[in-house]
Amino acid sequence: MSTKEAHIIIVGAGQAGAASAMQLRADGFNGTITLIGEECHLPYERPQLSKELLLQDNYELKSIHAYAEFEQSDITLILGRKVIDVRSDQQTVVLDSGQSLKYDFLIIASGVRPRALPNIQGENIIYLRTFEEAQKIKSFIHDREKLVIIGGGVIGLEVAAAALVKECDVTVIEASDRLMARSLTHQTSNFLQKIHSEKGIKFKLGVGVERVDDQGELILSDGTTLIADKVLVAVGVIPNSEPFSGLGITDEFGIRVDRYGRTSIPNIFATGDIASQPQYGSFGRVETWANAQQHAVTVARNIIGKEEPYDKLTWFWSDQGDLNLQVVGTCASDHKVARLSSESQKFSEFALDKDSKLVGCISFNSPKDIAFARKWIQKSSKLDANLLADPSVNLKQCEIR
Repeated sequence: MSTKEAHIIIVGAGQAGAASAMQLRADGFNGTITLIGEECHLPYERPQLSKELLLQDNYELKSIHAYAEFEQSDITLILGRKVIDVRSDQQTVVLDSGQSLKYDFLIIASGVRPRALPNIQGENIIYLRTFEEAQKIKSFIHDREKLVIIGGGVIGLEVAAAALVKECDVTVIEASDRLMARSLTHQTSNFLQKIHSEKGIKFKLGVGVERVDDQGELILSDGTTLIADKVLVAVGVIPNSEPFSGLGITDEFGIRVDRYGRTSIPNIFATGDIASQPQYGSFGRVETWANAQQHAVTVARNIIGKEEPYDKLTWFWSDQGDLNLQVVGTCASDHKVARLSSESQKFSEFALDKDSKLVGCISFNSPKDIAFARKWIQKSSKLDANLLADPSVNLKQCEIR
């Protein structure tokens, strides 16, 4: 049997799962495709949950593709079902309904879920990953309730900004001494906090939450307390890797894959947030919309024999109120160049390596800076740090020819 006549099962009907299914058809795959999703909805993009959905009164969930498109592409959808076991020796997946399905190739796109905190339970505790959870958050922020958010990462800050627009009283608690510590440098973290603080979001950094009682009182690690109507827990995610734990393909981040998206089992691939993929000399998850889309395309193409290594530049964005944050490349370099602007909410920081080549950029409300940064990183351009730091200098003049 040729690859093009095989049965490919995709576990996970989110961004990555849908993208891989559609790419298989676009590349001429003629076999059977089955897309299995735990939620009852058609595949949808999650970024809308913490942004537009919370702010717009009559917002309707936007699906990636209409049902008719899956039908026309001859992609079988199994929604509202969970894969509970995978038997690689039999090439079989088992659903929570008891049904077993045979596969020739398996794509794992099961994603991640919010990390729960011990001793943090109750009716006023909420998480955000699904449409239904976003609807709950929307209902109370529109009631202008007092919201405490545990976690100063992307999700926590996007919800905080949306809640502030709806005139909620918002406090963000972060165990680290700064916001978005995994993605931002000290200078850019400080800039982000300053902007949000000026708009009215309150922060408690460097403290944890010991417990939350039934009345919504939070007892913090420094001995202080807070009262909240609702508490959003946004302290990162964990991989949905349990059904695959016995296959020998997992690591601490998720499902370990090579540059082609392939696991150590030749006919099993992984993509999207669940994939622990090579990056900057190590392995880890890349939890971004762009990676979910682009990596899924690469995996689909490699299943049918293209053998294309994944080499896309890391990039993500976050809209926090009227603040647009974008990060491209890696900012682990010791040589940082700040480019300030006369506009109070506009700022970029560029990271150069020891040879003055650009390796990363963090930018606020400066899409032009990100566009130049992306081009320079891909070209391995050397930059003049002094010119780059001067906002009066045209960016075109900063490249060392």
